[in-house]
Amino acid sequence: MGNIENRLKQLGITLPKKDRKGKGAVPAKEAGGLLYVSAQLPTDENGTPLFTGRVGTEVSLEDAYAAARQCGLNALRCIADYTGDLDHVESVVKVLGLVNSGGDFSSQPAVINGFSDLMLEVFGERGMHARSAMGAYNLPQNVPVSVECIVKLR
Repeated sequence: MGNIENRLKQLGITLPKKDRKGKGAVPAKEAGGLLYVSAQLPTDENGTPLFTGRVGTEVSLEDAYAAARQCGLNALRCIADYTGDLDHVESVVKVLGLVNSGGDFSSQPAVINGFSDLMLEVFGERGMHARSAMGAYNLPQNVPVSVECIVKLR
């Protein structure tokens, strides 16, 4: 068990299993030492959304933060499945978070902090990253948040 897996265990974090369906898109693609992780949704291991609705109307900021954290857990699972060991992550480089925003909701960065805070919690300084947090009119399965990331591998 690697250092990051031990850290997850200390934090009481269990990564969900993922069964991604689809032929053309892959969960992650490596190029030039960077791993591009496809958009992660706040779903369980069966792909069922754990949260649905627009943030600021049907979904609270607190629940949206939790949804972004779930996206992070799913991203970690995806990275672990691809690399075999999260210790292969040298750093989290870039994150793009989309928030299914209702009305005049404008706190997208506070939502995506759920993802960013998890990366910092798990990887320490290696989890610090550049980030964009943007509003979206609608997201797949009516989830409140979707997050993709790029990580540098060792």
